[in-house]
Amino acid sequence: MSSQLKTYLKFGGATVAILFLLAYLAYTGVQDSKSYYVTIKELHKMGDSAYTKRLRVAGNVQTGSIKRTGTHVQFVLVEEDQKIAVDYTGTEAPPDTFKDESQALADGSFGRDGVFHAKQLQAKCASKYAPQQPGATPASAPAKNMTEVQTSSPERSN
Repeated sequence: MSSQLKTYLKFGGATVAILFLLAYLAYTGVQDSKSYYVTIKELHKMGDSAYTKRLRVAGNVQTGSIKRTGTHVQFVLVEEDQKIAVDYTGTEAPPDTFKDESQALADGSFGRDGVFHAKQLQAKCASKYAPQQPGATPASAPAKNMTEVQTSSPERSN
């Protein structure tokens, strides 16, 4: 074999190896980041397949169920008549909106112990997103000063 052919084969082999490695890394990256959204009821019906997949489960935080120890939090999610215990061990503290009766989304895996082991946690305060009450001033609207309120009120007729 000529030295030029050997060089081409080495270069081709290295290129194939690099492309194979990149394809493998892309595939495993997608598999690691993929998660399935399921309801609590669906999670209970999944059987053994629930233990092998990364899942996202949403529900309302049960009143009085939150137990905090630093960034470690244990609580119960409720959806209709279904409940699931959640053990959050993420690196960040839960968001400020994570409170009793708030809506929460846990991302992690379901353990054979019947507990959902969350690595990420999202929460929102239900009252923050509730429809505005009639007659209430929107939070983004500037407040009127007293002279504007007095001059804009309807006059009384005697």
